[in-house]
Amino acid sequence: MYLGIEIGGTKLQLGVGRGNAASLVDLRRFHIEPAHGAAGIREQIRAAAVELVARHGVTRVGYGFGGPVDASRGRVVKSHHVEGWVDFPLADWTREHVGVPAVIGNDADLAGLAEARFGAGQGRNPVFYVTVGTGIGGGLIVNGDVYGGHGAGAAEIGHLRPGLHAERPDQTIESIASGWGIAAAAKARIEAGAALEVYTADLWRRCDGDPERLSAKIVAEAAADGNPLALDVLSRAWLALGWGIAQVITLLSPTVVVIGGGVSLIGEEMLFQPLRAAVQRYVFPPFAGSYEIVPAQLGEEMVVYGALALAAGSD
Repeated sequence: MYLGIEIGGTKLQLGVGRGNAASLVDLRRFHIEPAHGAAGIREQIRAAAVELVARHGVTRVGYGFGGPVDASRGRVVKSHHVEGWVDFPLADWTREHVGVPAVIGNDADLAGLAEARFGAGQGRNPVFYVTVGTGIGGGLIVNGDVYGGHGAGAAEIGHLRPGLHAERPDQTIESIASGWGIAAAAKARIEAGAALEVYTADLWRRCDGDPERLSAKIVAEAAADGNPLALDVLSRAWLALGWGIAQVITLLSPTVVVIGGGVSLIGEEMLFQPLRAAVQRYVFPPFAGSYEIVPAQLGEEMVVYGALALAAGSD
């Protein structure tokens, strides 16, 4: 048995399984308090993992970490959400505090691994996975395994800069098409927006008069109800994301692009249809029709399934 652990910005999941299917024999979920830092997360892991290891005879832990990792050294590079992870030796810590060896991967890579082996990409090769949530991440799966470049990571689609005029490091696809990017764009339109007063008023009402409460979900709901301002915000987001996916297809020619993450739940009409049109607009014309763009299938536990597969493959 193996233990798969997902460490996100707000969510911690620990699941036990064999790593050869999208199935678990035990699952624990915890909310992360960023104010408690990495030390707080590690204490949550230690308390739950020691019990699960003993109960199920776990022989290895696999981690899916929400940020860059150095997999070959078993170290976290950093977290963009929680302080205290910089160059942290997570594999060594696990051996010391949980009592079993550990392997580490990036969460988007391992979500892609799970979808390629057990989900929407099963039987397809190569598979490119994109998670669209608080941030945007990617994972390239070739011949059933994560492609990691020379070791520092790969497939970071969210950090592509869309176009020659995006000269600042913060001008990325993630800044436009992630959940926070969509919310930020809508907030800016509210703050600017006398010209479309009736539509800014609609968004203002939906966030109870507090633009800080705006989310991609609220923007999508307004767009579904016909708010043209919200529709324009989403259109710009999917155009940027579609441009990025088109570059991936042009360079790597995956057979399928799987889209997961919380923002992907916006659905077929409001996300997937305009996203496919944007990709078609920018992709290398001879590759048109050679790929599919589909929603992920494995739900909230997909990173755990990928972490289990990583752990199983390390034996």
